[in-house]
Amino acid sequence: MDIRPIKSDGDLEWALGEVAPYFDNPPPQGSADADRFDVLSDLIEAYENRHFPTAELEPVDFLQAFMEMTGRSQTDLGEVLGSRPRASEILHRKRALTVDMIFKLNEAWGVPAECLVKPYRLAVA
Repeated sequence: MDIRPIKSDGDLEWALGEVAPYFDNPPPQGSADADRFDVLSDLIEAYENRHFPTAELEPVDFLQAFMEMTGRSQTDLGEVLGSRPRASEILHRKRALTVDMIFKLNEAWGVPAECLVKPYRLAVA
């Protein structure tokens, strides 16, 4: 495995470039590529947490940022949730995320469930 510590923004860019292909083509569980993805992801997370602390995001804001970061669209969200209109309602805060939706997002995309289970306000009708 050609993995090295992430000590600079240049190292971070290298690591992000290395894991990007895995988002479109996830490696088989238990494979060397899956292990490489896990290790690099942990290194990236640790570096970002040390150098780029983030404010706590509300679940919908977190979901939108996650989608943007991973190149996913509202249509993609609709496919995971089983309904494009439901995805629109979630993103526009007209409907709250349910436990079932959070589970589906965690299973399909690896979205950390703990980032989606916090209470948040819905839009006023």
